Amino acid sequence: MKTSDFYYDLPEELIAQTPLEPRDSSRLMVLDRQNGDIEHKHFYDVIDYLQKGDLLVINNSRVLPARLYGKRTDTDANIELLLLEQKGNNQWETLVKPGKKAKVGAVISFGDGKLIGTIKEVQEDGNRIIEFQCEGNIYAVLDEIGQMPLPPYITEKLNDKERYQTVYSKDIGSAAAPTAGLHFTKELLQKIKDKGIDIAEVTLHVGLGTFRPVKVDDVTNHKMHSEHYMMNEETANKIKETKKNGGRVFAVGTTSCRTLESIATFQGEMKACDGYTDIFIYPGYPFKIIDGLITNFHLPESTLIMLVSAFCGYDNTMNAYKVAVDEKYRFFSFGDAMLIV
Repeated sequence: MKTSDFYYDLPEELIAQTPLEPRDSSRLMVLDRQNGDIEHKHFYDVIDYLQKGDLLVINNSRVLPARLYGKRTDTDANIELLLLEQKGNNQWETLVKPGKKAKVGAVISFGDGKLIGTIKEVQEDGNRIIEFQCEGNIYAVLDEIGQMPLPPYITEKLNDKERYQTVYSKDIGSAAAPTAGLHFTKELLQKIKDKGIDIAEVTLHVGLGTFRPVKVDDVTNHKMHSEHYMMNEETANKIKETKKNGGRVFAVGTTSCRTLESIATFQGEMKACDGYTDIFIYPGYPFKIIDGLITNFHLPESTLIMLVSAFCGYDNTMNAYKVAVDEKYRFFSFGDAMLIV
């Protein structure tokens, strides 16, 4: 299985630059993984494919306004920073540009001194460990001066930060949004509950490694980054009850999918837990928990399109992507969605 097997040709104009309003007005491709049949709907139609007794599992992680622009206090040199993961009370692993201006001991001022960072360590991969100081809560300061870490393929300015958050986001810590969830409105979620479909939450803090390209020819040689996940007892019980009663478990997004499948693999059963996962799901993987998947359209040769191929079959997936291009679906983070049943 080669990385190039997962390539498809995508015209640049199909990469969505801005989110649609309302959220649930995006298009929805419905793919039957048993026979490969495809239907073209809108996202608000997703409720028609869910049945009483089913369970939606959502990722409640909230995106950190993690992109910061500052200046070195000694040289006034411009520094761009991306917060990746909190390592201690005031320390974060970061991506810094330009790296040559970010040596150990350098002090950087952000937001006219509202946040001060000192570089403590340069890691092997070039990332920096930075210790921050500010008055009050750092998250409040980041909310004021930080910008959303939009992927590089989005070049349009995002006017409303909340449009890169799901309406149910609450546990802050992601470096990128769990984008399948961006299509839900509070009203649609309420309609789903009113139909007798339960909703359960997990947390997986999305790291930028999710979007790192696969640089090896042989898919099986790719090493995934590690991401922090959490699941409480309530969610574990809902999953067990759904399975026991013959309902289906739908993962909203590849992050929810990876969380559930990681727990099933590492724990052997659904129970409250937290930890780090570097699970890599590609064709041949035996799914243990999920029965359905809601997801966006992913980059060519990415680990995410490989996960989708593992769930609904390689031929079904590549055909669905060809159809999506032909039908001019909108791709990637602010793009349209796919429901796999």
